[in-house]
This record gives sequence, structure tokens and C-alpha cells, in this order.
Amino acid sequence: MLVRPPPVRRGLMLSRANLLRRPRLAPTHPSLHSPLPTSTCRLLVTRPEQTISSRGKTIPHIRAPAPQQQRPLATAVDDHNLYDDIPFDHVQTQTPPGLRSFDLRAFDPASPLLLRVPTEGPLPRMRMGLDGIPGGIDEMLSIFGAYLQLGKLDRAALILQRLGQSGTLPHGDLISLHNRYLRANIDGVFDRPDPEWAGSVHSWFEVQIRGAGIPQTPETIACMLKVSLLSSSGPPLEHLITRYLDMMPGDAMFQVLSEVDILSQQDFGTIATIYKPVSSLLESWEYPLEDEEPTEATSEATTTTTTTTGSCADVLPTPQKGVGLAMLRGVLSFFDKVDGKDVSKLPLADRREVQARLEADCVDAAIARWREEHQALMKIGRNTSLSTGTLNTYLYDWHGALEKRLKHEFAMFEESENRSPKRQEDMDRCVYAPYLAQSDPTRLAGLTILVILNDLATTSPDNGIPLSILINHLAKSIEKDIQQQQRVLSQKSARQRKVRQTQGDAADPSASEQTGSTGTEANIIEAPAYNTEGWPALIRTKVGIVLLSALIDCAKVQVVQEHPETKARVSETQPAMAHASVFRKGKRVGMLQPNKYLSDLLIREPRADFLARHLPMVVEPEPWAKFDKGGFLTCPVNLVRIKSGEQDQRIYAEAAMKRGDLDQVSKGLDILGRTAWRINRPVFDVLLEAWNSKQKIANIPELDPQIPLPEEPDAQGDPMKRREWLLALRLVENQKSALHSERCYMNLQLEIARAFKDQTFYFPHNVDFRGRAYPIPTYLNHMGADHVRGILLFAKGRELGENGVKWIKVQLANVFGYDKASLKEREKFATDHLPDIVDSVTNPLNGKRWWLKAEDPFQCLAACFELKAALESPDPTKFVSHLPIHQDGTCNGLQHYAALGGDSWGAAQVNLEPSDRPADVYTAVAELVKKSIAEDLKTDDVYARALEGKITRKVVKQTVMTNVYGVTYSGARAQVQKQLNLLYPTIHKDTGVPVSFLSSYVAKKTFKALSTMFSGAHDIQYWLGECAGRVCRSLTPEQLDRLVAETEEAPTEPPTSPQRKGSRKKLRRRDQIINSFRSTIVWTTPLRMPIVQPYRKYEHRIIKTSLQDLILQVPERSDPVNRRKQLQAFPPNFIHSMDASHMLLSALECDERGLTFAAVHDSFWTHAADIDVMNGILRDAFIRIHSEDVIGRLRSEFQARYKGSLYLTTVPADSPVGREIIANRPYGWSLQSELLEEWKRLKLLKSSDPKEVAKGQEMVTPGSLLEKMSVPQPSSTYDEMNEVGLGSISEVDGEDEPDATSPESLSDNWMDFRSSKPTMLAKFEADFKGLTTTGHKKKDSSKAPVLHVWLPLTFPEIPKKGDFDVARLKDSKYFFS
Repeated sequence: MLVRPPPVRRGLMLSRANLLRRPRLAPTHPSLHSPLPTSTCRLLVTRPEQTISSRGKTIPHIRAPAPQQQRPLATAVDDHNLYDDIPFDHVQTQTPPGLRSFDLRAFDPASPLLLRVPTEGPLPRMRMGLDGIPGGIDEMLSIFGAYLQLGKLDRAALILQRLGQSGTLPHGDLISLHNRYLRANIDGVFDRPDPEWAGSVHSWFEVQIRGAGIPQTPETIACMLKVSLLSSSGPPLEHLITRYLDMMPGDAMFQVLSEVDILSQQDFGTIATIYKPVSSLLESWEYPLEDEEPTEATSEATTTTTTTTGSCADVLPTPQKGVGLAMLRGVLSFFDKVDGKDVSKLPLADRREVQARLEADCVDAAIARWREEHQALMKIGRNTSLSTGTLNTYLYDWHGALEKRLKHEFAMFEESENRSPKRQEDMDRCVYAPYLAQSDPTRLAGLTILVILNDLATTSPDNGIPLSILINHLAKSIEKDIQQQQRVLSQKSARQRKVRQTQGDAADPSASEQTGSTGTEANIIEAPAYNTEGWPALIRTKVGIVLLSALIDCAKVQVVQEHPETKARVSETQPAMAHASVFRKGKRVGMLQPNKYLSDLLIREPRADFLARHLPMVVEPEPWAKFDKGGFLTCPVNLVRIKSGEQDQRIYAEAAMKRGDLDQVSKGLDILGRTAWRINRPVFDVLLEAWNSKQKIANIPELDPQIPLPEEPDAQGDPMKRREWLLALRLVENQKSALHSERCYMNLQLEIARAFKDQTFYFPHNVDFRGRAYPIPTYLNHMGADHVRGILLFAKGRELGENGVKWIKVQLANVFGYDKASLKEREKFATDHLPDIVDSVTNPLNGKRWWLKAEDPFQCLAACFELKAALESPDPTKFVSHLPIHQDGTCNGLQHYAALGGDSWGAAQVNLEPSDRPADVYTAVAELVKKSIAEDLKTDDVYARALEGKITRKVVKQTVMTNVYGVTYSGARAQVQKQLNLLYPTIHKDTGVPVSFLSSYVAKKTFKALSTMFSGAHDIQYWLGECAGRVCRSLTPEQLDRLVAETEEAPTEPPTSPQRKGSRKKLRRRDQIINSFRSTIVWTTPLRMPIVQPYRKYEHRIIKTSLQDLILQVPERSDPVNRRKQLQAFPPNFIHSMDASHMLLSALECDERGLTFAAVHDSFWTHAADIDVMNGILRDAFIRIHSEDVIGRLRSEFQARYKGSLYLTTVPADSPVGREIIANRPYGWSLQSELLEEWKRLKLLKSSDPKEVAKGQEMVTPGSLLEKMSVPQPSSTYDEMNEVGLGSISEVDGEDEPDATSPESLSDNWMDFRSSKPTMLAKFEADFKGLTTTGHKKKDSSKAPVLHVWLPLTFPEIPKKGDFDVARLKDSKYFFS
């Protein structure tokens, strides 16, 4: 580190100075996205009664006087070294002593992670200042960080001053911002300090910090010492150092010296020679002598080998008029240069270099491709402006024009910031300038074109795309790209700092291991009052609008049309896209409408956004170390997939990671990511040949499908027939467009597979908010369709052993569709079809094509290749197999429900009970439905007659499968209707009964069968919904205390005489209370991952832009919860979190026992030789999870998490307790007054003073009356849960009439059916719609008047569990099969 040499009177030994250094250097001014310290930041003051808490930084091997209380100063972001030499192949997470990695960790439900949320609501917004500074706190903080990143400290100073004047931020947050500002000042002039700059910084400290009464921290003083050391010498320096260090009370001087990322060794020496207390302190410290062991540099000695696997045919490109395929080929051009060579054979550093290039080359490759195509056209004498062949001919011109426009915009940044007074365009420019300036016009122009075209290609070109959605997607893409660029720059600077540190300092190697205190883990998380993660909505909108507007102005297309009179071909330049407004549901919506000519080009373009970022990795993914550190090397990816604006899930996840709760989850994801894959070349060659044939083979759409067009009726004939013809014509066009889009998407997948055909690659994983794991690469991964799964092999092979051939045969039978037979029968199935298998391998496309009859043809073909090769080997047991063998659960959600509810009958139907043959729950439900229909046949039921002999497993399968995950009755009805139409296309014509009525009838029977079979699970589902419903109508103790304080502070108002005014005020208060319901459902999975449901009723905000005023959803933690979504989504989300825990727990044990493992939710994959071992692991993991009291632990967690809350519920007004409540309610009561009374009663009952307890016992409230009369708390979620409960039918679901556009509603048979069978129709509608025979809604006698009351939040008793013992699963060989 270069500094101006200070006058030295007495030197400090280098060995001692070295001990003050830490090996990890933090960024000089942390990123804006690092959350500001709020509650944990104690201020440094001179008053002795003010405490100073402990800082996380420590100086190693120094025995200093232990401070009584120390403050944890703001820690900096760890350096990220892209090119370190740590091989991640063997990274292992620390496991607690005595526990295996796959053992469930102890979890105390009485002490869960709790988020302490500010109850004040969102911070107030101010008007935009005349200097162009926005008025929102989150916006000012974001722009402040952007200006620091750019080094524009004058603009950053304006924001700091406004924040200080607003009085909205506490001093702890303000001083953190000031410290970042001071650090940026030091960085900006480190090499060229001058007295004028130093004077301005000293003046800033005196006026803006000390003058404003903001207590400084040791970090502040360290910065001021650094400024003094850089700019002064002699007596002035002595004066400044003495003055600043005199501000340090007691042991705070030690904390100043711990700021080793600000002060260098030479600085310590200079300070010690000037300030005697520092010199005395250093002399008093004892330094233990430790031998330094030399660190040997290890390198991975890998011999690069070249394996030639033969040339591969090109993928026949589907005619595409967009940029996806061309851009992809540009990105993948690297692999053409290493054709036949496996990158995995390269040294680790080279592999990481290749991976970093793949992640960064997306936009650059697209721009280079456009340039090359433009130059090629110019060489042959074609002018791109006159070419109308493909969209690619325009891209170079668009990019050049947009780049020029953005360069002009960049030149206006400084002018707009300095102009006074500012116009509206200057105000907008001041908002987006600091963000766009972090990139460059060339890259911004290319990225804008890619995002807009890809978005237009994925939507209907006739309708366009809503402007709000397009702008948000564009801005988020720009934000991620800038973050990636900044991450690369920070890595370079980190490496430079590391080099300087290594050359100048002998850092203590043990210091880097000190990551913080390991004392008692606190379970309280202090939520920040504002969100500093990501760009705020205003910033995103302004950035997106300026880029989109520029593209609209620059993008032109050359349209050649026929003149209507002269019939001559006329060429005209037109805008490629335009902003338009349309009316949707009575509201004006802004749309981006593509030109008709552009629509024709885009209609067949597959989605191709960020292809390079979503490719598989050629090096093992980085282990998950932080919430946003893992997976890809440079692309920013989060551990948990969360919606934009959602804060709570991220806060919970980050806190859980810090205290080690997510160790098993993150390690499980690392295991999934470390699974190495290769392309199955034989199957891929067949797939490629089938693709290039242009024919429909398996799931490959035909290149030019010949779908017959309906015959056009006479133009002068019946207008209704012509309308029907137009609708049929549109259906044909939509079908063709869908098939072509599907083929375009497969084209991308094949191009990626071809590029990786000789490579070993990996799929990094992350999880959604429920904990379910997903591969991050979008196009090519093992969760893809049949053709993608069929071409994937494990890169690591295993000898088959004794049972390996058997399991390959079982795999073949499973993917063929013969998966409901016993294992021996499946094995025999493959043996019996050996001639077909051999023919499929030797002549796949020109032989008998037996493999194409399979349900999953390409996976069947892969099994055929593997089985033939194994059987033809000299010793099949020694054959090295790479084929993944799948073991699928039997409706895994119902398996978890059956275990939770203890349903013996249901457990047997989902193979939790041992059996000689696999049970099939879908067949069992179908049998129950047929039995019920047979009973209805005895009464000559019209629906039973129509469906006799037509109920199959396939009719009910989708409804059974999705019912456990919350499908509504209307959704189930649509599923059944789809299957009936597929299986019996003429059922309406044959029976005269509308299919919509038949599907309603079958859905009702299916739901009843499920509720009978899984009665215990049905009760558990309702219990979960009831708990969620109570939580979502509750107020926390913090909210109640604040409400009491506001009531006491509010002035007493005289009674209002006009009744209408009083009623309005009462209504406003009730709305305020209802809008205060902010408690969302939070629970902890068996792997200790906190799950936060994100469903809220978001507020809208109007943002003015140059195109139009946009109304955007801006999520805030203060938004009220969406109670209906919360309680209906909780049961299925809880089951999803259970199956996710089961999968990750299984992955941990499989890895521990040396198995290769992959998973697709409830389908687990490994080698054929290891299937028996994996099946035992799957059963053991399921038993370990469900041997614990899962629901009891959840109830205990809820009791601790929502302790002290009150919730709003209802009791029947005509019940005994209801009449008692009415009798005891005073005149003029209100919900708020009764709430405060109940809260006061509960606080008095908890008092240690017997008199207060007695006073509380005397109070009469609805809660006390229910306790006195021993009335259980009523259920408040019956109606909502009836819509999604297991086997439940909603009484308020959608209408059962056929849709107005359905064929039934347009046919004469429909009217005949209604008129010919009125009695039967009336009965059916009465059952399903609550209608009388006259068509009027009948009054529901159960809807009695109710009273709203406040009660202490308790949770109902857990339903009684059935007699099924989950330990019996140990012997079930069909649990997964």
C-alpha cells in the first residue's frame, strides 16, 4: 500500500505491526446491497452510561484489556476470488460431532427464528428535490450507493445531506452512510491527496457529523486518521491525530486500531510515534511466538487427454425469424474449437476460466454475430436496409442506432445534473443516470434488443405485451447484468489487494478462520425498516422506460407491400414496434405493439433470453456459502428463488444460514450440483436423425404439419356458420404456431446438447421458497421432457454387479408404461421383448420402431442401448453402466398425508404398506367412483347411464394427483372434462348429456372417494388451514402495544352529532384494523429451513414516465396478507416442504455412502448397481421424518412464533355465548375498544401483582366469556378450506353452466337437453350450485348471523391420528419403484 512517508520519530517493529493485520481485506465502501446495520449498530459516545457492544472484528494473538461492552461495527462483504486454487470436488460441510450428515438436527420449536418487524409501516415519502434527488428512502439509499460506485461524491453528498435533514433515519444508519462516504473519499484520491480535498473532508466531519449531533464510530475516526495521514505532516498531522484519538473513550481506541482495512502498518507506526497512549498500549501487549509453517502451493497435475469421438451431424435448424438460435450458436462457438476434447480434463484453473467466459459472453456474442452477418451481406453487395429476409438483417442497424442514441444520452448526464432549474427530463435523467453509467452504451443496446425481442417472441404478437411487465423485465435484466459486471470488477480488485497484502504483510493464517462469535444463538431477527436489496420500483421503471423509448425510436423495418391500385411493389420504412393503449376489463392498459411485419417474424421465435447464463457448467458449481454466493462463478444467483420485492424469505434464509440452520439444505444442493453428466451419444444420434427427417417422431413435432383447414362457408350464407368457421380457422393457426414454437424450443435444446456432446457438465441447483430443488440451467437439464432425459447419462459409471441388469430391465418396463406390475413381471417384460430391444438398437428408425410405442420413447431407447450393451459384454456384472435408473414415488403428496394422518387404508393404496404387488391409488379411486356410479344406476340416473363403463384410471388420475396440492373443484372438473373429451370424443353426441355436466358428476365422485380413503389426511388438511386462517387475522403484541400507545396519545374527541359522520369514522377504524393483519404463515421444515408464504394484498403506486403513467405493484411488508391465498396454499405448500426435505435428506445419505444421485422432485435417480441401496435410504429417510411428531412440532412452533397475539373470529349470534356477549357489550362499543379491553385483560392476568391479576379476572370480554362457559374457539375457515380440502367440494365454486364459448352452449342439443330433462337438471344444479328449480339462489339456513370477537390466538387440538405405523414402510419394496 503506497502512502506518503510520514515523519517517524520511533519505529514500530514490523513483527508487531503484522499482528495488527488481518488477512481478509474488505471492500473500501461496501455495496449498497449490503443491509445497513440498524438495531445491532450501537453508537460511540462519550457518556459513560452509553454501552458499546462487541464488534465482530478482532486482532489475533493480542492480549488486550477486555472491554466491558463492545460495539459490533459494520462488517464488510467478503472478497470473492474467482480464480482461487481451491478444488471444490471434495468440499465438505462441517457436521456437528456425533451426527452424520443425513441425521435430522435437533430443533427446538419453542425457539424458532422470529422476525421483529417495525410496526410503523412504510417510511414516509418526500417530494423529489430540485436537485433531482428522489424522495423515497429506499430510492435515495440506492442512488447513494450508485454514486459511490461511480465516484461521484458531490451527488452522494447531496443525498446524505437530504437524508440527514429529513430526520427519518436513526443516527446508527446515518453514521454508517457517512462512513461509506468517507471511505469512498479516501479511495478517490488515495494516490493524489491534496490539502484542499483534506480540508473539505475535515469540514464535512465537523459540520455534517459532529455538528449534526451524529455520534461517530471507531470506523469514522479511522477514516479521519487516514485522511490526516494522507494529506498532512509535521505539527499539523500531530494535532489532527491527537484531536481525533482524544475523541475515543476508554477501550474504543483499541477498536480504532482494529480497522486494519483502513489503516496500514505504516499508519500504525506513525500513530504510535505521535500519540503516546497508542504507543503505551502496544508496549503493554504480549505477543506469543509462533512458528510459521510454510504453505506449499499445490497444483492440480492433470494430464490433458484428447478423446476423439467422431464427428456429429449438424442440427437441422428450424426456420426462425428471431435471434435465439443465432445467438446461441455464437455463444457455443467455443465448443466447436474443442470438438472431441473434454474440458473436464483441463486443470481446474483453466476449467474455471472457460466457465467464466461462458457466463460472460452472452451479450458480446450476440453483438459479434450481428456484426459478422452485416459484414457478410455488405461483401456480397446487399444493403441491409433493403433486405427483408430475416430479422437478423436488421439487428446490426438497430444496435448501431440505439448505441448512438445511448451515447448521446450518456453525454447529457452531467449536463442534466448541473442544470438549474431542472426540467422534467433532467429530473428523470438524474434518477437513472447513475445506474446506466455503470455499464456502457454498446452492451446496454445489445441487451435491450435481446430482452425486448425475446419477450415479444414469447407472447401473442397480435395482442402485444403489457408495458409494465416489459419494463420490469428489461430493468431487472439490466440490473443483473450490471451486478455481474461489478462482481467481476470486485474480484479483480480483490485479487490486487490480496497480492499487495501478500507482498507487504505476513498475515496470521489463523485469523481468517475467525468468523465471529460462537456463543448462544439468538433467534430474533431485526428486520430493516427499508429494503436495500435490488433497485427500487422507481429506478427500475425509469431505467426501463428510457431504454425502451430509445429502441422504439431506433428500430425500423423495411416493409414491402403491393400498391392497391397500381399493384406495384412499394417499399416503406416503418417503426418496428409502437406504444399503444387498449382497454382490458374496462381499464386502459399500455402495450408494446409490434409491427405486423415484425409479428410475422417473431411468431415462430423461441424464447432465448440469457442463453449463456443458463447453460450447464463445465466445472463443478461453487458450494453455497451465502444466500447469493454459490452455483455459477460470476452470474448472481440466489439460494432461494423469491419474487421481486419479497423481503421476509430472504431475511429468514440469510439469518438461518448465518447460524447454520441451512447447512443440510445447502450441502444437499451442492451434492445435486456435483453430479456430473454427459450426453448419451447413441441416443443423441438417433434423436438428431429423427429431428433432421422433419417428420413427427415421438414427441418431435413435424416441421411442416399438414393440418387440414376447415371448409369456408358461403360468404352470403348464415353468419353464425361463418363465425364458427373463423373460430375453427384460428384454432388451426394456433395449433400450427404452437407446434412450431415447440420445435423451435427443441432446436435450442439440441444445439446445446450438440455443443456439450463431448463434455462433462453440471447443473447447479437452488430451491424455491418451499425448499424444492430445481436446476438453474433453463434449457438442458434432467427435469426436461422425454427427449432431454433420454440423452443424459451420468458421467461417472458403475459396474452393474449382481442386480444391475435386473434394474435396467425394470427401468425399461417403467418408461415403456408397464409400471404397475410386480418387479418380476417388469423384468420378464423386458426379457420377453429382447428381440424388439435388439431391433430398436440396431435399426431404431428403419426397423420395427418398437421403442416408439413406449410412453417415454427416448428414455426407452436409452434403456435398450444400455441393456443390449450389458448383455453382449463378456461379463454383464462387470459392465460399467452410466444410465440413470429412476425410482418414482406413488403420488408422493398422498404418501406424506397418509403418514401424517395415520390412514391405514390410504397408506396401503400409496405403497407405504408392504405388499407383493404395487398398489395404484388412481385405480383404487377409479374403482370407488365406478362403485358409486353403479349405485346411481339403480335409480336410473342419467349421468350414471352416460358414464357406465367409461371410468378408467386415466379419467381420475390428474384430479387425484393434484387434489393433494390444492386443486379447486372447478379445476378438477376441467381436468376430468379434458380426459373425457380425449377418450370419448363423441360422448356428448352419443349420450345427449353435456360433457361439462358429466365432468362435474365425476369430479364430485372422485372427491368423495378421496375423502373416504384418506380421512385422517383430510382432517390434517383442515387443521392446517384453520391454523393459517387464525394467524392471518391476528395482531402481534408489538402491534397491540403500538395501538395502545396511539390511543393514549390521541386527543379525546367530543362525540360526533351527525350519525353518518360517526359511521364513516367507525368504518375507517375497522378498515385500519383489517389492513393491520400482516402476519404471514412461517414454519420450519425438518431440515430447519424457514418457509415464508409470500401472499399479500399489494398496494399500487403510480409512476409518471415519458410514455404513460404506470400503475405498478410495489410489495411492502406493511401490506395486509391475502388471507384466502395464505390458508388455501398452506396445506399444499407444507406437503411440498416435506417432500423437499425427504429428497435432500436422501441426497445427503446417498452422498455419504458414495452413490451418484439426482432427483426430479419425487423421482430419484442413481446407478443400476445402487438401486437397492438407494431404496433402503429412501425408506429410512421417510421413516426418520415421520417418526417424529411433525404436526405436534408445527403446533408448538406456531404457539411460540405467534405467542401473545390476538385474532379476530366469529361466533354465532344466536348461540348461548353469542347472546351473553351481546348482553355484556356496552353502548357504543367498537372492534378497537373491545380489542384494547381484551389486550388489557391478558396483560393484567400475566402480572406478578395479585391485585392486577384479580382486576383482570373481573373484566368481562368475549374472551373471558368463552373461557367461563368452556366454549371451544370456533372454526373460521370452513368455507375457504372447502374449496381446496382433500376430497372437498366448494359450495361457492364457479358456475356449472357450460362456458359461453364452449361447443355445448352453441349446439341445439344443449337446449334440447335442458328442455327435455328439467327435473334431473334441477336436481343436479341444486346439488352443485345451491339453486332452486326456479333458478333463484336458495337461502342457506346455515348462514346465521355472527358476531366478530377478539380472542387470544391459540391453535386447535391436533386431529387424532390413525393406527398406521410408519415403521412398516421398512419392508415395502414398492414405496419408490
